Amino acid sequence: MDKAALVADPDGAARAGGSFASLGAYGRALAQTPRRLARRACAATAPGEEMSRVRARSGPRMARALRWWDLVGLGLGGMVGAGVFVTTGRATRLYAGPGVVVSYAIAGLCALLSAFCYTEFAVDMPVAGGAFSYLRVTFGEFAAFLTGANLIMEYVFSNAAVARSFTAYLGTAVGVDAPSKWRIPVPGLPEGFNQVDLVAVGVILLISVCICYSTKESSLVNLVLTGVHVAFILFIIAMGFKHGDARNLTRPADPSRNPSGFFPHGAAGVFNGAAAVYLSYIGYDAVSTMAEEVERPARDIPAGVSGSVVVVTALYCLMAASMSMLLPYDAIDPEAPFSGAFRGRKGMAWVSNVIGAGASLGILTSLMVAMLGQARYLCVIGRSGVMPAWLARVHPRTATPVNASVFLGLFTAALALFTELDVLLNLVSIGTLFVFYMVANAVVYRRYAGDSDAGAGDGLGQQQQQQRRRAWPALAFLGAFSLIALSFTLVWQLAPAGGGAKAGLLAACAAAAVGAVAAFQALVPQARAPELWGVPGMPWVPAASVFLNVFLLGSLDRPSYVRFGFFSAAAVLVYVLYSVHASHDAEESGGALDGGGGAKVQDEGCKV
Repeated sequence: MDKAALVADPDGAARAGGSFASLGAYGRALAQTPRRLARRACAATAPGEEMSRVRARSGPRMARALRWWDLVGLGLGGMVGAGVFVTTGRATRLYAGPGVVVSYAIAGLCALLSAFCYTEFAVDMPVAGGAFSYLRVTFGEFAAFLTGANLIMEYVFSNAAVARSFTAYLGTAVGVDAPSKWRIPVPGLPEGFNQVDLVAVGVILLISVCICYSTKESSLVNLVLTGVHVAFILFIIAMGFKHGDARNLTRPADPSRNPSGFFPHGAAGVFNGAAAVYLSYIGYDAVSTMAEEVERPARDIPAGVSGSVVVVTALYCLMAASMSMLLPYDAIDPEAPFSGAFRGRKGMAWVSNVIGAGASLGILTSLMVAMLGQARYLCVIGRSGVMPAWLARVHPRTATPVNASVFLGLFTAALALFTELDVLLNLVSIGTLFVFYMVANAVVYRRYAGDSDAGAGDGLGQQQQQQRRRAWPALAFLGAFSLIALSFTLVWQLAPAGGGAKAGLLAACAAAAVGAVAAFQALVPQARAPELWGVPGMPWVPAASVFLNVFLLGSLDRPSYVRFGFFSAAAVLVYVLYSVHASHDAEESGGALDGGGGAKVQDEGCKV
């Protein structure tokens, strides 16, 4: 390519050998960063392109071997971890009292609303990318990359912390002080990095091997472990009802200091408790990343995702009720509510060992589901061209994303080996709630603005113009509604309690939210209708999910926002220095293959 051609076409060198072919090529690519950002950051792909040309970059297809009961098992395994044993105690003692049963029911309903949003995307576009793919076809590449990168980083950090906690819970089950007996101190290393945990590393590597070998076999292992774990939980529930006292549901241990009644702190306490326990429902989102491996997406995904949320809600409500009967709410140990309650009873200390065994199984199942999900997120991010393509490869024999699974497994094991991560088991990072918020917005936007079109033809420019015209009302509604939800959250968090001012402001915000949704529904027609399964009550259900997630984001602490800001800044840096150029190269090299990429394609193993 001569110098004159490079002047006429500054991206010509990149197309000739790629942006990373040499140091000079990378320098020329960096000089084109503003131009490429303008072109790629908001570039949305068509669903048909995600399901055909983009998926083809992984090579062999993932095997469609999962059914709805596999998805229910994966949802249960992902949600019912050891964290619920801590979450229930804290919500009961600090917020809701015995009314925590209602808190769990409210949180379960809210989780179901978010699950509906995921389900519409997963059924219509059954690929392994989960939220990354959903946001890529609606809000574009940069929004998808930012949320996906945060989600993967927090998967890795939380999985490392959970794996280290497995050592402690397993020690409780066998009556051993595991942190001091099973961890190896290393002199000279700084505090927090000087306890080598080989048990945690062994668990992560074992699960990594399992998920690399076969998704179906991993699902069977998860079903067995989840079944045993649920049996432990049912045993604990039965023991609580058998040895509990119904009078504890309304009577505190110290009536002179603490209010009595089933709702000792009123409606505010119940809703604050719901915000706290909602974090125990996180995990169903990982099920959506298995959509590419589901045999009948239109039937199995709605039953699997919604069914797991309903079953978990029932278990959580029963657990909360049994614990509230065991002890008065003001006598519950917020850090170890169940084991503490049984340890204080004569001849019942052995039950705490059973709880340790059940928690250990819960850790294994939640780790397996999380590691299955994180590998598929990274696999599809690699497919999109914003990360190295070798991460997207699917092994021809196992039909699993082996490279992504091994890479993240080794990274997680390295963190778990040395790092004492001070992350609570029930803590869900701000990134996860932000993804839920984005997916709820995306399902509204896609219904009312339509899909981006791919392909060629005389009518393409006109279709794009129509799509842009439809987009503005949807974006205006979503922005205004988010501001109303934020106003409600700020009033709830910051306005002084007492008097009618706070209640009046909250009522005004709620009325404004209802009015905004009603006006949008009446004035703006839907641009597309789901072909197979759609969120019911559009736009009310996703709007409620948006409102809830904004409310929960407002309840998180400052370190969560600092962590999110740090990860987001790192993700933006990676996108600007690498991903936008890799994506540009992938677009240029695949341009000749686009053809009629807008048409949606089902693979041969997918049965509607």
